[in-house]
Amino acid sequence: MPSRRTVLAATAGAAASLALSGTAHANDHRLRSLISRMTLPEKVGQLFVMRVYGHSATAPDQADIDSNLQEIGVRTAAEMIAKYRVGGIIYFTWAHNTRDPHQIADLSNGIQRASLEQPRGLPVLVSTDQEHGIVCRVGEPATLFPGAMAMGAGGSRGDARALGRIAGQELRAIGIRQNYSPVADVNVNPANPVIGVRSFGSDPRQVAALVAAEVAGYQGAARVAATAKHFPGHGDTAVDSHYGFPVITHSRELWEDLDAVPFRAAIRAGIDSIMTAHIQFPALDASGDPATLSRPILTGILRGELGYDGVVVTDSLGMEGVRTKYGDDRVPVLALKAGVDQLLNPPSLDVAWNAVLNAVRDGELTEARLDESLLRILRLKARLRLFEEPYVSPSGVTRTVGTRAHLSAADRIAERTTTLLVNEERLLPLSRRTHRKLLVLGADPASPSGTTGPPTGVLAAALTELGFTATALSTGTAPSAAVVAQALAAARDADAVIVGTYNVTAAQKTLVEQLVASGKPVVALAIRNPYDVAQLPTVPAYLATYSWTDVELRAASRVIAGKAAPRGRLPVPVQRADDPAKVLYPVGYGLSYGR
Repeated sequence: MPSRRTVLAATAGAAASLALSGTAHANDHRLRSLISRMTLPEKVGQLFVMRVYGHSATAPDQADIDSNLQEIGVRTAAEMIAKYRVGGIIYFTWAHNTRDPHQIADLSNGIQRASLEQPRGLPVLVSTDQEHGIVCRVGEPATLFPGAMAMGAGGSRGDARALGRIAGQELRAIGIRQNYSPVADVNVNPANPVIGVRSFGSDPRQVAALVAAEVAGYQGAARVAATAKHFPGHGDTAVDSHYGFPVITHSRELWEDLDAVPFRAAIRAGIDSIMTAHIQFPALDASGDPATLSRPILTGILRGELGYDGVVVTDSLGMEGVRTKYGDDRVPVLALKAGVDQLLNPPSLDVAWNAVLNAVRDGELTEARLDESLLRILRLKARLRLFEEPYVSPSGVTRTVGTRAHLSAADRIAERTTTLLVNEERLLPLSRRTHRKLLVLGADPASPSGTTGPPTGVLAAALTELGFTATALSTGTAPSAAVVAQALAAARDADAVIVGTYNVTAAQKTLVEQLVASGKPVVALAIRNPYDVAQLPTVPAYLATYSWTDVELRAASRVIAGKAAPRGRLPVPVQRADDPAKVLYPVGYGLSYGR
């Protein structure tokens, strides 16, 4: 690894002292001097944040080399940096960037080395989606926390701040300096297919408080850039913008009272970056353009009315929501004209990079416009001390990632989120004397965040550790009649049945109803959306975990066993199944073992 002296030399003198003075804006004259020496292609490259396949910056596996050649036209991350001079790289599990903490740290160091060795080399801002809950890119042995809706059920600003601090410290230790979290969307639509449990809840003020707390955790001692997403608000849609083009029908007044509240709080908290949404919002811009490409929304409202002058990053430019109206060559240009700074993950980097370059050469974009975004991006890199500290150390990884203290903190926080919705005749907590033999069955979706999974296995193992004899049986999200029969047969030998529901389907409903009808005590867990409980009115005990990650399932097991009290309270209302206009369980509802 290059020495600190080599690193400072590689940043061309002017950049070396950027992080030495107090505020980012105090460094603007040095940053502008640095920008003035950059070539136009280098400026264009700094605006892009791109995926790349492989566990190594210079020696990825052959399959990843092949993927890079097919999608990017280069073999490695180092070649991509040399060719396009990208300012950021985003890590994904499916791109094989995140095998284990030491490997991730080595990849980050390789990326920084490749960039700093270029003429006028700059440090790279490495980012990822580490929301916790159902969206994570860095899995075990890193510390994984409950997701946003679970944190909303816990309702603790202190816990949210601790999540940001601990998760941020671990990300920084492996070289990730920008996290695309927290989600600031207010989830008021139970049918929302893309946000749902990724939101803190349906109360904008509660969401705002927890967003601000996480921002403070990430950007305080951890010194990792947090990102509030998805502006101007993605919480009321029944369309997934990965695959379609959602329309938000809120009035301007409703937007002010609902969607805008958490973003205003994030800005007050000093949020480093805000991510755009690929949604239509006619009350804010009647053009039919997605918010990502809307100057009235990004420059008029976000910059002008809300007074935000930090980095604006697009959601992935490969998503259908931003590609519906314009071609891939127009999208990055229009995003910059709208007020965006960072262009995230275009389908074709070559098409997007050349489109921006040609737009400047043809006069559609000015070089001064690029310089505005470059200044914001370099301010952020300076604030994160990337110019001084681009590299991470193996000892720092060992000392920081997945420590016993961090894991214990995650377990304690998770215990405060489990929500008890139904407990007829005080079935819970289960006693080892009367319900020692347990059958754990239900949906087994793939692990969402690199945890061990599957859910039935995690629950059975945790309950066995607590003194029960628990057997796991996966019945899936759509159990057949034969699987239902198998589950009923297995349940005959159990003292009680634990069943996980996942966005409950008709087949899951049949399974649970037949288990209840068999006379066995049934404890159901909604392992994703808490709305499942409305579909199963005969279940004698129902818990909401808000995710099927290990940390949340282990906490639920302790609640089932009486080793922890259920303390979570619903952060969203649950409507009646037979009359969605009426609320079955309101926000703030949750039972305890004392009543």
